[in-house]
Amino acid sequence: MVATLEILDTVAGCEQWIAPAIDSYPQGGDMRLIRLLKHDLAREAGVWVEVGVISEAQAEQICERYGVDYHRAQQRSWGYNVLVGLAYLFIALAVITLISANWDEIPRALRMGGLVVLTVATQCIGLWVYLKRNPRTGEGLFLLGNFFFGASIILISQIYHLGEHMPDGVFWWALGCLPFALITRSPWIALQANALALVWFYLQVSMGYYPMWFPLFILTSLFVLMRGRGSISLLLVFLVSIGFWIEYSLSEFWRVQAQGFKLDLHPENLAVAIFLFALLYSFGHWLALKKTTIAQDYAAVISVWCLRFALITLLLFSFASPWESLINAGWDHLWSMWLVVAAVGTATLALAVPTRRLISTGILLALTTIALVLVSIGGNKDLAVYLQVATNLVLIGSGIWLIYRGIYDGVSHYFFLGVMAILLTALLRYIDLIGDYLGSALIFILFAGLLLGAAKYWKFHQGREGVR
Repeated sequence: MVATLEILDTVAGCEQWIAPAIDSYPQGGDMRLIRLLKHDLAREAGVWVEVGVISEAQAEQICERYGVDYHRAQQRSWGYNVLVGLAYLFIALAVITLISANWDEIPRALRMGGLVVLTVATQCIGLWVYLKRNPRTGEGLFLLGNFFFGASIILISQIYHLGEHMPDGVFWWALGCLPFALITRSPWIALQANALALVWFYLQVSMGYYPMWFPLFILTSLFVLMRGRGSISLLLVFLVSIGFWIEYSLSEFWRVQAQGFKLDLHPENLAVAIFLFALLYSFGHWLALKKTTIAQDYAAVISVWCLRFALITLLLFSFASPWESLINAGWDHLWSMWLVVAAVGTATLALAVPTRRLISTGILLALTTIALVLVSIGGNKDLAVYLQVATNLVLIGSGIWLIYRGIYDGVSHYFFLGVMAILLTALLRYIDLIGDYLGSALIFILFAGLLLGAAKYWKFHQGREGVR
């Protein structure tokens, strides 16, 4: 605590250079990860103002750069919002429980009318509150009304024994949420609709039906993401929904061609998924070029999650067995797969041009394409070992690159992710090579050398920064 106060006292005497530093600090990739914690940064800025580190005007300037209202952030309470949301949920559960407990004693007409009145009344009150008093409270009432709407669908179906196709109830529930999501542009209501749509998607697919209307919910989420408040949760659900829909559509197309079973997974799905993540990664960098704060926030999230997906994929394929499974798999839809991969790859390269990442993106796509050709056309089981070695080399190279980026750009997330990649590679190779003590020892020596080299470069880089 004493050390912290000493640091604050030291910084407090340097106000004259804080504001110019803020103005000149880059808005690019070096600071994108801070955007994920921008509300915490805004609240911390309030502490700095209280202890005299910076002035209130400078705190407002810092928050404005990341699209946060400084004064609202001081009153903002994530815990309060969570408690209110849970309270609305438990109100809905309590009402549903009371109705269910006395269901048999209530006349049928009263049941029907009561459910309709409860749903309509809640939505009307929510609309009045949204337009006249408090939009956020109105959104909460809309969420509550949507829960009542879903319960009404379920209970009315029981009254009139409407259960021929069970996913239809979930579909109409999700569809009933869409108008309120479009009117309010609320990410929470859009998230509710999209989550219900995903449940309907799974039920529909598991029963052998194609979810024809699923893109409607994807487009609604896209509209809210573009025109409403920023929401990381809605962004992630939106991206997952797109991935599921594309992959299942391809699976259905290949199933019809081969006259196979529903929900068949093909090795071609994995190839398309990898190229889709490459496209998403390029899209994230392209989005970071936009001037809006929301676009840059979304770019940061996309970049981080694509990077994590890439490392997890490399760790899985650092063993020989996944490569052997792909080599032995039946690649029955190569022509259509290559057409999709070519289209996605072309879009990825097109997005890489304005971000000045054409060479690195081209190398990544070329290596992935070579690996796909070897496993889908080669058919040689001995290739699995060579591909495993190549994957481990790429994994080590990625760890070194992340450590370098973390040190050079000052992004701790990259640094620790790179160190974690190297340590996990060492651990997995030790498990894989148990009994071969000489090989394990050589691997440990190699990784120790890499980490020592990274530490020496860190010291050298800090020395150069000190000279500057």
